[in-house]
Amino acid sequence: MCQFSFFFLGSAQLMFSVTDVVEKTECNKTVILPCHVINLKGNNANVMFVTWKKQGKRIFSFDGARQQFYRDPTVPSANLASLADLPKGIASLMLDGAEAAVGNYSCEVTELNREGETTVELRQRIGSWFLLVEKAIIIALVFLVIILCSAQFSIIALKYEIVPQKKRGIIVAGIIFTAAAVVGTVLFVQDDYNAQNQSGLGLIVLPAVILVPLQYFMFGMVFDSLQQATFALIGLQILGYIIAVVGFALCVSACPPLHGSVVIAGLAIMAIANLLSLAYVFIMGSRMKDRPRPGKAVEEPLNDAKGVMLE
Repeated sequence: MCQFSFFFLGSAQLMFSVTDVVEKTECNKTVILPCHVINLKGNNANVMFVTWKKQGKRIFSFDGARQQFYRDPTVPSANLASLADLPKGIASLMLDGAEAAVGNYSCEVTELNREGETTVELRQRIGSWFLLVEKAIIIALVFLVIILCSAQFSIIALKYEIVPQKKRGIIVAGIIFTAAAVVGTVLFVQDDYNAQNQSGLGLIVLPAVILVPLQYFMFGMVFDSLQQATFALIGLQILGYIIAVVGFALCVSACPPLHGSVVIAGLAIMAIANLLSLAYVFIMGSRMKDRPRPGKAVEEPLNDAKGVMLE
């Protein structure tokens, strides 16, 4: 895209190293349009005059003799990238990313009786906030967590009698989390970097807190008293959630994100916690299948005693 070349327009002309195209993305807080004169003689900013134009309209100028700047009101951030480097021939223009509109820009430089001009095109490049691989992993992990949690609930529902109210509560919580994950995925997969992408990632990560109490209640349906292993699994899930939230907070403050791996690590820990919970419920549930739960063991003798008294 960028080509380095020289052009010569006579002895009275200044020569430039030419960059044909500069690309910007939504992540660019500032944009620098290059303008580099390679055959200055005076190397003195006081005898230089620099003018930048966009589509033929002057947007910035610097009068070295008077040390005066002109900026078009539409681009108040326009400035030389480095006034100190101007005597070296560097007359590059720096703009705020939001003010840098795509189009053709021209740089005109005058040194005493010598002058020259070069042009550069500014283009918008549609990019992605996260790498495609990172997006795919984050989305896959979230839906893996949903699948594992659903499988665990299905096993519990098939093996144990569940109070309808608790069953409805768990189903509603699962639907809310799944819906948030679906909406978040739709927003998150879009290209570019904007509030929609950030909201999408937030909907993927933040509602996952629902899984912590959900896991607690599901363990409570299987065991009359929670064992150390169940608390360890819940703690592992909490740890994964905290890491994922920290990663989310770090990512939304940077473009491109520098800590996408932290989000992935947090979601991966949550997925592992759900996988281990599923295995624990399945194994322990199989062992308890042929023997009543402690609560039921107490209830049955009481019911028998009541029957005898009634007779």
